[in-house]
Amino acid sequence: MSECVERPSRRILLKTLAGGAGLALAGSRIGEVLAQGVAPAVVTADKLRPQLPGGVMSGDVTATSGIVWSRADRPSRMIVEYSTSERFQTFERRIGPAALESSDFTARIDLTGLPPGADLYYRVRFQDLANEKALSEPVTGRLRTAAVSPAKPVTFVFSGDEAGQGWGINERFGGYRVYEAMRRESPDFFIHSGDQIYADGPIQSEVKLPDGTLWTNLVTEAKSHVAQTLDDYRGAFAYNQLDANKRRLMAEVPFLVQWDDHEVRNNWYPGQQIGAAEKRYTTRAASLLAARAKQAMFEYNPFRINQLDPEQVYRGFQFGPLLDVFMLDERSYRGPNSPNRQTRLDDESAFLGPQQTAWLKASLKNSRATWKVIASDMPISLVVPDANPDVPKGTYEAWANADDGAPSGRELELAEILRFIKRENIENVVWVTADVHYAQATHYDPSRAKFTEFKPFWEFVGGPINAGTFGPNDLDTTFGPELRYVSVPKDNPQNQSPAARQQYYGRAKIDPASRAMTVSLHDLDGKSLWEVTLNPEA
Repeated sequence: MSECVERPSRRILLKTLAGGAGLALAGSRIGEVLAQGVAPAVVTADKLRPQLPGGVMSGDVTATSGIVWSRADRPSRMIVEYSTSERFQTFERRIGPAALESSDFTARIDLTGLPPGADLYYRVRFQDLANEKALSEPVTGRLRTAAVSPAKPVTFVFSGDEAGQGWGINERFGGYRVYEAMRRESPDFFIHSGDQIYADGPIQSEVKLPDGTLWTNLVTEAKSHVAQTLDDYRGAFAYNQLDANKRRLMAEVPFLVQWDDHEVRNNWYPGQQIGAAEKRYTTRAASLLAARAKQAMFEYNPFRINQLDPEQVYRGFQFGPLLDVFMLDERSYRGPNSPNRQTRLDDESAFLGPQQTAWLKASLKNSRATWKVIASDMPISLVVPDANPDVPKGTYEAWANADDGAPSGRELELAEILRFIKRENIENVVWVTADVHYAQATHYDPSRAKFTEFKPFWEFVGGPINAGTFGPNDLDTTFGPELRYVSVPKDNPQNQSPAARQQYYGRAKIDPASRAMTVSLHDLDGKSLWEVTLNPEA
């Protein structure tokens, strides 16, 4: 890591920071002050400085790179400094993009050339573009790059489903407590398994609980109605960043995020027209809503944008010889929700679609990591009906179709993937997911299945982060599932508030010596509820 600024760069930085506005400090003094990590004392009033209302966040890390994200409150330029030293004794500086209205003042930098398997410390500032003397206070964060050494353990956490069913940020309850529990795990990264927002779930200031007490929500205008405009979707993402627990995790742990339905609207699919029975929407085209929602999602997350397909959500990450992670997109390429009983795989029965399926197969085959984790935003065998008021009964939303028979509908695509894994002898594939708002561990074995051309595997369900608790869902037995743990009883009341303490996340730890993966499921305060140690094959 080089010294903070070389002589020529200092002059360039001075020009960038001063913008020709005639800073009172000499260039050498500015370099000295910045090297100490302090903003120039030209503008001191906080209201005149840019603010960072959403904090900072990192994500999409590799062995040598990571995205750093933040958001300002006005037109301003992003500046990032990073170091292997928490005290920033030496550091590098990157001058980033302008945060403008066109991106809701969000900005990101892809830091490259980082040391593998290292803790990197960073701090973000914004320089006001209308008043270039005004520089924000620095906001600090940390990210861990992927290890390349087999001696390094790997730990990650996973969960999903945030601010659903009207259960928002209750500061009296402690906010989104799952985020604080996950932060204490000090994981290498966090998989957000979807439903990052509930765009279709307005939040009121108070909700009366069954025991007569009140659940009190932090409220914003954007969350007072369903999201339809681009600014509505942006406001829903900004709402969750008001939670202090989430901002702390964002600042300390890289995020790998995917989406599910509630980033747009419950159970949406491409080409859907919202029916007249759904009275809350004036925009009826789900694809139009989804385009706005996806733009907001990309703006508010540390995605590394695919230059060949800037809207692509599915992607893979390598965490050294122990782990590869494959993030799926089960929204963008699916066919319509239906009874899900098609007898052949085509556009109507697609879930991942042919291009993403081919990518997943090739990625699994080419992986040399011990463990291959598939992050699916929906579970495999749990039956998820589409209960929207504008769809017929007997319509299904996920892979399963509740017939307990040979694969049909979307199950055909899954059967093709599982058959490929067996044929290519791909070992140690594990699935993680969320969506159903309770925790579960499921083991799949062909000896129990209607379809038998696959290797035994595990699936783990986390969530919700902060939403209503539901379940347990019915189980479709096509792929031979056996429940090993379910966090809620069969007669559990539906839509339990977070006050019922039925909020969950999963944690996986891979031991570098044995290469075993230990997966555990936890409650909202981090208590371990169940765990299993999986020994690798081959």
